[in-house]
Amino acid sequence: MRSIIIILLLLVCFQSFSGIHQKGDSLFIEDYGITSELHRNNTGKITFMENPIPIEDFTENDLISEIDLLNAADLNIRVFMGSSLTNELHKLAPQLSADELNAAGNYSFKFYVDGKLIYSEDLNPGAGSADSKRTNTVFRVPFISSTGEDSWGRYLWQRFMFRGGEDALTEGVHTMRIEIIPYVRTENTIYGDLIAAGELTVKVKYPDISAVISMLQPIHPGSGLETATGEIDSVLIAELNTKILQNQFKEITGLAVIADGKLLLEEYFNGYTRDSLHDTRSVGKSFASTLTGMAIEDGYLRGDSQTLADFYDLEKFNNYTLSKGKVTLKSLLTMSSGFAGSDLDMNSPGNEENMYPTSDWVRFALDLPMDSNKFTGESWDYFTAGVVLLGDILNRSVPGGLEKYSSQKLFEPLGIDRYRWEYTPQGVVNTAGGLRLRLIDLAKFGWMYKDKGMFNGRQILPEDWVRRSLSKHLQIPGSENEYYGYLFWNKKFDANGISYEVYYASGNGGNKIFIFKDLPLVIVITSTAYNRPYGHAQVDKLMEKYLIPAIVK
Repeated sequence: MRSIIIILLLLVCFQSFSGIHQKGDSLFIEDYGITSELHRNNTGKITFMENPIPIEDFTENDLISEIDLLNAADLNIRVFMGSSLTNELHKLAPQLSADELNAAGNYSFKFYVDGKLIYSEDLNPGAGSADSKRTNTVFRVPFISSTGEDSWGRYLWQRFMFRGGEDALTEGVHTMRIEIIPYVRTENTIYGDLIAAGELTVKVKYPDISAVISMLQPIHPGSGLETATGEIDSVLIAELNTKILQNQFKEITGLAVIADGKLLLEEYFNGYTRDSLHDTRSVGKSFASTLTGMAIEDGYLRGDSQTLADFYDLEKFNNYTLSKGKVTLKSLLTMSSGFAGSDLDMNSPGNEENMYPTSDWVRFALDLPMDSNKFTGESWDYFTAGVVLLGDILNRSVPGGLEKYSSQKLFEPLGIDRYRWEYTPQGVVNTAGGLRLRLIDLAKFGWMYKDKGMFNGRQILPEDWVRRSLSKHLQIPGSENEYYGYLFWNKKFDANGISYEVYYASGNGGNKIFIFKDLPLVIVITSTAYNRPYGHAQVDKLMEKYLIPAIVK
């Protein structure tokens, strides 16, 4: 009898832990089931709350039905499901194991505003842990977080907002509906039935911006450039400024335009001024290209055909091969060195995030194996560590080191006396990113390229190097109309019904120096939207809808 009682007690405990499934339920794997009366009442629903309340403290009173979007410090959803994601995926691909299902599928989100589908996204299978997919039947996702939670949900929300959400959620009152279905990719993508859905009333009221504040900002003397007197659409610029001040264009810190060699526009936002140094991240890579051309012109390098074997005893590093010794400066400049390194692939051994914690970035790069699927000089892949190598080679080659050389050869001739380098662990200036400059000085750098290497009547950079740097050496994979030069990019903007080709330096967060191919025009945009999904995309929108139409007649 005692044994029977113990068994019964164990069964009760197991049922309490594993959840309550209706009789006849057929589960692929055991999940938590219906965990509470609150869960039972909301199964199949996406609920909304402001504060990230733990599930054990969560009640019906915590649910919200409306939100003041622009003043929301936090916005969370809590999803109540009848079974776990893995069990839902099993219905779509019963031939796959649990691990295979979790590696091939996830949730698919759909965002509607006022009954219209605005954005849909199949979450990357890597989003969320395998354990949570197997067992969880309730989960919380932060969309807006005052604490900056590290979550795929925040980036999903940002993508929705930028890719149609902000345009749909205009001033006024809206109904936002979110739906979640499962998907799995085998030979084709298979979608399942609705898992959960929910609606929220969203109120949007942008702050009133004074017409005086949004007006075209005056250009003050002392820029080092002549001030332009050309026409500019001040009404369109005021509209743009209003959107920046209202945070519709987010984290923009500066705009500058040089037209015909003269300063036409200089605008600052979010606490930045002319004296501010902007952290433009990988824009600094383009400066490395400039300094390489100067070092070749001065005879400190023989040319861009020199190889790594000319500078390093490569047999002292890991994964030595003859092909590593044949990596050229040109292949480093064009991101086609052939190393097993890709900043676009988090699983790549040479991803920059693996480099930063190491004590020697040069050794990190030279220790990497070569990628057998890449061809040196032909296979483009974004590779920050390669630019670190380039900087180290320059530092070894020029007299007094690269910091002194860059000051004498580049910054002083451009009239740049305020800047700040970041450094590698070896104390070498970091040519891969982090060079901080004033907005106006970034514009001078861009104009030097537009003027074929000249500035204020002085040839600073050889014209031939400018031409080679801005040439379309390699096409960006997956993009028909984007190309790469010598640490410069190339693409086209469509505005005013016309296509405008630009060369440009680009850095994380949406930092850009645009050099127009067929117009005497340079546009610089600085931003602190680092690692935001909208960082680069909003700059393209800003250019096509506002800056180009306001400047080009």
